[in-house]
Amino acid sequence: MADEPDPYVLMVARRLLVQGDPSWAQVTFDAAVLERYRGQPGYTIIRTDTIGRLRKEGGWTLDFGIGPADASLHASLGDLLSNLPEGEREHWALHVRQPEASRHYLKARLHPGSCIDDGEVRRWE
Repeated sequence: MADEPDPYVLMVARRLLVQGDPSWAQVTFDAAVLERYRGQPGYTIIRTDTIGRLRKEGGWTLDFGIGPADASLHASLGDLLSNLPEGEREHWALHVRQPEASRHYLKARLHPGSCIDDGEVRRWE
């Protein structure tokens, strides 16, 4: 028997998919994304075991979740777009952790009409 889904994960998924609010989508990053700010004047990083906050004094704040073994962190797309200044977004984009994904699917989404030849077309049974 599979483990019961985490009720908070379900609530976020419902807000994302049922209510149609994409701001709840979670983006995962290598924890190394924070190295840019450690020890820098004007930046503060605080944390508990599972939640953290990056703050630029007099500027912006970004809350994030901390993954297992402190190897990754995640934040909601809405917070990233509304709290993270445009000048910081490229840095964060370079540290995105790629979830398991089909490269061909992503290519087809980025280039509609692409011809993808990666095997025989068949039913999923």
